[in-house]
Amino acid sequence: QKVQQYIVIVQATDMEGNLNYGLSNTATAIITVTDVNDNPPEFTTSTYSGEVPENRVEVVVANLTVMDRDQPHSPNWNAIYRIISGDPSGHFTIRTDPVTNEGMVTVVKAVDYEMNRAFMLTVMVSNQAPLASGIQMSFQSTAGVTISVTDVNEAPYFPTNHKLIRLEEGVPTGTVLTTFSAVDPDRFMQQAVRYSKLSDPANWLNINATNGQITTAAVLDRESDYIKNNVYEATFLAADNGIPPASGTGTLQIYLIDINDNAPELLPKEAQICEKPNLNVINITAADADIDPNVGPFVFELPSVPSAVRKNWTITRLNGDYAQLSLRIMYLEAGVYDVPIIVTDSGNPPLYNTSVIKVKVCPCDENGDCTTIGAVAAAGLGTGASSPHFFSITAMVLLFVVWMKRREKERHTKQLLIDPEDDVRDNILKYDEEGGGEEDQDYDLSQLQQPETMDHVLNKTPGVRRVDERPIGAEPQYPIRPVIPHPGDIGDFINEGLRAADNDPTAPPYDSLLVFDYEGSGSTAGSVSSLNSSSSGDQDYDYLNDWGPRFKKLADMYGGGEED
Repeated sequence: QKVQQYIVIVQATDMEGNLNYGLSNTATAIITVTDVNDNPPEFTTSTYSGEVPENRVEVVVANLTVMDRDQPHSPNWNAIYRIISGDPSGHFTIRTDPVTNEGMVTVVKAVDYEMNRAFMLTVMVSNQAPLASGIQMSFQSTAGVTISVTDVNEAPYFPTNHKLIRLEEGVPTGTVLTTFSAVDPDRFMQQAVRYSKLSDPANWLNINATNGQITTAAVLDRESDYIKNNVYEATFLAADNGIPPASGTGTLQIYLIDINDNAPELLPKEAQICEKPNLNVINITAADADIDPNVGPFVFELPSVPSAVRKNWTITRLNGDYAQLSLRIMYLEAGVYDVPIIVTDSGNPPLYNTSVIKVKVCPCDENGDCTTIGAVAAAGLGTGASSPHFFSITAMVLLFVVWMKRREKERHTKQLLIDPEDDVRDNILKYDEEGGGEEDQDYDLSQLQQPETMDHVLNKTPGVRRVDERPIGAEPQYPIRPVIPHPGDIGDFINEGLRAADNDPTAPPYDSLLVFDYEGSGSTAGSVSSLNSSSSGDQDYDYLNDWGPRFKKLADMYGGGEED
């Protein structure tokens, strides 16, 4: 502590040190005195004090200063502080400043004014290195630290957060559910706590502002989109009137118990089936927004009114969730039918619902698939068709009906020649007349007009001629469209009209004499009368029987074979 180093110069002389005859020389010895921990650290004062707000951490509340006469910044000088009493819960610690060697009393665990208003700590200081042998600790190596805690306004808190309650869904409006109250930790402050809603997604709840009582503002529905895993969550706010005000939040969880408040719904809404039974069936099921035990097994049945439902259809139960809808009769006309089905669940009490399934009945092939004609007939009045196809098919059907009615009217007037407007052969259709250039005016329309007699035709200049003559005979009976048609009979009506037209010899096109050209007399090719047809040979004319009534005469003449 006084001299850390000695520098000694040593002289050596021979001749026994005779300065007159002897020779001499010098050397330098450097002696460093090493420090030992022979000075314990001592506090500069016996008591220290500090102050800390409650609920604060990592705050330095007091600085402890010490004195040590050993070598600075060495293990014999560096101080170590310990709290030996007054802090059983470990709220404080003392850290050493590496530069000043001071002790910094720091809060590491929040203190509560309502629990401890002050702390009396006893601290002791020592060095990193132990004291040298024979050196005792000084009584000044111990000091007292007094720490005062100041009160601050703390936020109210909910003791049970999250709070869970259970009740059945559907309780009426105004029902008291629970009291969700908060606690103000400031016992020494006269403050009032008021409550409000912070989050109520469905706006189902009300809270009393003074006591925290929860009541229903609407009917709680377990099937709502606001429910997750049968639980509805709402958050509430509790705020005091301190300075400054403080608030806390709490979450209320309501577990809703299911009741049978939803009737089952039939699935699917639309289906397709063949017009004859035993080709295919419709698998049906039900969807219920409730949960077990208020769902399946379901009961599927047909209503008794109207009676045509049970007459035409039948339901076969497969299991508790599925059934099959099929035809009861041997044939049902193609079309779209609304089939009502009653579905009942297994709740207590059970609920039922009458759902309507739109069934398209259509002709099917051997594989049970709807044919093209059947699909058009069934979809023509079906609501399940897509909009573009639906309107185009409807327009075609309406045009066909108008055309058929007009033809029927013409048959009653006994016209012998076909109306040019309805003639499906090659005709000139006049859409508009806008005139044209001089090159467009050089044509003869007489070439396209119908002649009245054959003589008139032969006297014309060469060109194509066609003479139509309507045969005289019995007319077949065409089907009559009812005034209020059934939505599904358009396909049959078209097919019956087609069959009647095929067997009508008086319908156009008629057997006609066609004169393609007249080249005058005297052909250089000679006569072709020598090309006679032969009636002998193995030619089979039985196929003429399949060509309809127009070839019946030929079929009678040639189709008989050798028997004729």
